[in-house]
Order: sequence, then C-alpha cells, then structure tokens
Amino acid sequence: MKNWFYNFQQSPKNCWIFSIFWLITVSFLAFIWHLGNTGLVDETEPLFAEAARQMTVTGDWITPYFNGETRFDKPPLIYWLMAICYQLIGVNEWGARLPSAFAAIALVALSFYTLRYFGFTTPNNAQKNGQKCDRQLWFSAWLGSAIMAFNPQTLIWGRTGVSDMLLTGCMGISLLCFFWGYTRSETNTKTNLFYPNKWYLAFYIFLSLAVLTKGPVGIVLPGLIIISFLFYVGNFWQVAKEIGLITGIILFLIITVPWYVLVILKNGENYINSFFGYHNFERFTEVVNGHSAPWYFYFLVLLVGFAPWSVYLPQAFYRLKFWQRHHWSQQPRYSQLSLFAFFWFICIFIFFTIAVTKLPSYVLPLLPAGSILVAILWSKELTNNEDNYPLSKGLSFSIGANLIIVLALVIAMLMLPKIVGYDPAVPNLSELIADSKIPLKGAIAWLLTGLFISTLLTIKKQYKWIGFANLMGLILFFIIALTPSIFLLDNVRQLPLREIATMITEIKQPETDLIMFGFKKPTLVFYTQNKVHYFRNPKEMVNQINNNEIPKLSKNLLIVTERKFLNKIPYENKQISHKGNYYLLKTNK
Repeated sequence: MKNWFYNFQQSPKNCWIFSIFWLITVSFLAFIWHLGNTGLVDETEPLFAEAARQMTVTGDWITPYFNGETRFDKPPLIYWLMAICYQLIGVNEWGARLPSAFAAIALVALSFYTLRYFGFTTPNNAQKNGQKCDRQLWFSAWLGSAIMAFNPQTLIWGRTGVSDMLLTGCMGISLLCFFWGYTRSETNTKTNLFYPNKWYLAFYIFLSLAVLTKGPVGIVLPGLIIISFLFYVGNFWQVAKEIGLITGIILFLIITVPWYVLVILKNGENYINSFFGYHNFERFTEVVNGHSAPWYFYFLVLLVGFAPWSVYLPQAFYRLKFWQRHHWSQQPRYSQLSLFAFFWFICIFIFFTIAVTKLPSYVLPLLPAGSILVAILWSKELTNNEDNYPLSKGLSFSIGANLIIVLALVIAMLMLPKIVGYDPAVPNLSELIADSKIPLKGAIAWLLTGLFISTLLTIKKQYKWIGFANLMGLILFFIIALTPSIFLLDNVRQLPLREIATMITEIKQPETDLIMFGFKKPTLVFYTQNKVHYFRNPKEMVNQINNNEIPKLSKNLLIVTERKFLNKIPYENKQISHKGNYYLLKTNK
C-alpha cells in the first residue's frame, strides 16, 4: 500500500482527478440516483412541496401557504429554492427534492476540501514526514466525504423535500468556512472589525442562509459552537478582532432582516406567535405535537442513524484527548480541525438533549462533525506503517461493536417482515415485504460486510481497511435493498393515492369540492392542486357542513377515504373508483 500510494502521490494531478471522480460518484449515488422517481411521502414532505408550488401560482413569495392557510413553520429559503426548481424543471418530485440534494452535495464537497488540507492528527510529526501527512490528508478527505454521504440519516434527509438537509448544509458550510477563515487569519494580520477575509465573509453569508432556512437556531447553534471552541483554545478576543464583526453583522442583517420585516408587516402578531413562539420557543421548552422522548433518546438515534460509524465516535473522542486544554491551546490553528469538530458535535448534541421536543432529524447538523472525527481516526490508522504498531484496546472494542452492529443488521433484515409496524394504508405490508426478497438481499449485504471485516482482522495490519469495508457494505445495502424498498413502499403506499389524485383532476368540476374523510394525507393537495377539506369523523363533518362553518362549500362533493371508513360517511354516496386501500366517492350533501 505504501509503494502504491507513494507512486500515486507523486502526481498531485492524478490525486485530484481521482478525487473529482470519487466525489461525483459518491454524490450521484447518495443524493441524485432515483431522487425524483418516487412520489412525495406523507405527511411532512408535501407540506413543503405544496407551499412552494403556491408561491409560483400566487406570486406571493413572502407568506407561505398550504391548502389555503398560512404555513409559518419555517422561513422561506426552502420554499424559494423549490419554487425556483419548479420554474426550471416543472412541478414534480425532482423539483421538491433537489434543494436538499444540492445542499448535501455542497456540504460533502467542502468537507472533502477541508479534510484534504486539515484532516491530520499529528502536526509536529507531519512537518517532519510530509509524505505521510499527505497520505493521511488524502485518506481523510476520501473517507470523510463518503462517510458524510453514506450514513442512514444523511441518505434519508438528503433525498427528502424538507428543510432539514438545507439547514444542515448551510450550517455545516458556514462552520467550515469559519474554520478556513480562522486558519487563514493566523498569518494574515490585515483582517479586523471591518475587513474580514473571504472565508469569514462566506461564513456570514451561509450563517444568514441558515437563519432563512430554520430561524434563530441557524445562528444560535453555530454561535455556541464557535464561542465554546474559541474560549477553550484561549483566543476568543483575538479572533473577535480579526473576524470583521461589524461588516459581518451588516451583511447578516442585509440578508436576513428584509423577509422577516415584510412577513411581520403582512401578518403581524399571527406570524410572531406562530413562528417565534410556537415553532421555536415552545419546541425547546415544551412538548410539541407529542414529540417527547427520554433524555437518552439521541444516544439511540446516533447509534442507529449514524451506524456503523457511530461505534467509532468514543474512540475518536478519546484519541482527540480534548481534556488536554493546554496542549490544544499551544497547537497551530491549522491542526485544530478535529477539536473544532468535537465542539461542533457536542454543542449540538447537548442543545437538543436539553430541548423538550425531540425528533430524530434535529441532530442531523452534527453528523458532518462526526464524519470528520471518524475519518481522521481511520486515516491515521491507514497511514501508520509501523510493523509493531499495536491495535489499541479502544479501537479493538469499537471494531467488536462494529461486528455486533453488522450482525444485528443481518438479524433485523431477516426478521423485518415480522417486526414491521402496521400501516393502515397497506394492511398486508408484512407479506409484501417478505415476497419481495428485499430482507434477504439486505441480510446478504450486511453478512458479506461482516465476513469482509472478519477476514481483515485475520490478516496482519489489514484491520486498517475496515472503514472502507463498512463503506462498501453501506453502498451495497443502499443499492440492492434500501432503494428497492423505497420503490416498493411507494408502489403500495403512495402510488394508489396519486392515481386517485389523477382521476380527481380528470373528473372534478369547478363547482365540486374535495374532501378527505377519516384521515389526513397532504399529498392529495399537491397532486390534485386543489384545496382539500379534512374531516376525522362523521360528527365533525356533519357539524361543519350543515352549520355552514365552511364558507362557499358546494353541494357536490368528491370524497377520498379508506376502506374502514366507508360505512361511516354520513351522506349517501356513489363509489367512483378505488386504488389500493383508497376509495373515491361522489355525494351530494
């Protein structure tokens, strides 16, 4: 390996050509392949997609709307980007998901570039052995960019048309830009309160975009990370003088304030109470929408959502020796990336652990930091050629945990038809999954991964390739099991509703109103491009219709419902069609 890479290393051009090919392949597989070939997934994704479509229809790019009502859950950047995609490629699933995919790709690319220059662990020794340092930098960049793309959480949210991946991308890019500016300012004394370097300017821009994606959290979290990090290494006041704070504040205000001013002027207290009160303050201090969880919730989320890389995080923290403050304060800035990633990871983890409302996607912004830490851990192993270099107890324990997780995944895949939850939209889901052979394919992918890892452990010093073994296993699982399962679920769960929506658009008259009875699926609004009235039960439906609580509701109604609600509809009706578990009825109130 040493001779091979030494020859390869002699031509930086070859390294960069391979790296470009690597990034394109990783990004395409993780975020573009089949991105828009399945329908939107209820319930959150169509809320974003339809709000963006409404902007293109109404021309109102200030106030987001869904189904005739204001939607103040999130600021407008995700809607704006979706709407722009709609205008470029049409109103479809690709347009709704491309902003998330592009945000993930941009983050992966900048992370690669950052690791290529700062992804090493021993700067003093690196200066004495430049070739070894260069090898670690390349391996850090290749492995880190792939880990950042191929982990369960990023794969899911990078292919979903909601704001979580856009926030992660903007926040992650802003933090990486800060670190670049931080390293460049160490030797550049010209930067000050008014004239930050170009990386600091980029930091302010992407920080502003993060605030336009999800509000105050977009500046609160980066602020906590950067302030904690700078105080720890003891150069907070020095950086405060060089970061161009006044220029940065002005730039931040120019980008973020106009929309907030316009939306408040247009919607007043309604927006302030909904967005700042309910969707920000209350989510942190109270349980919102029933999303409560125990204090250890995010330990489990990370164990599964960042698997199998999650088992190496404790060893990465230990190798970092973050408790040696004096040591780190004496290190040059360019060697502090791993410590910066540690603060990035820990601050976000603690923040959302304290928050009362808990959702798995909340910790998505810390996964880039985890990827950096694990990549640096394994790149050090890959570049260590000492014959007597022992496998540490901590890494041995992590590799053992890795094998246990792989074995658990094999068992989970084989048991999947029995443990899958009940879905009222697809009552026979377990049988369909079993018949598809997808569980068997997934189990084979992880079994091969486990065998590969076990084989590497039996060959002298080849354990160092376990990181790439995990990566290959994830990619194989993604291709032969996860992607087919997405298509299966779309065909049996979402396709029937889209077919009903297509029929509605063909037969619906202008004077006909559309109702969904017994359940709520926002995709019906997006695919019919019509307002939908939702009723959970007969009493609610009768009261609102008979008492004219819904203004201008016509006498002719189209009703979409499920099989179990057919006998509960309080009006005589005629069945027009049914697809899967969904029925389309016509009635006259």
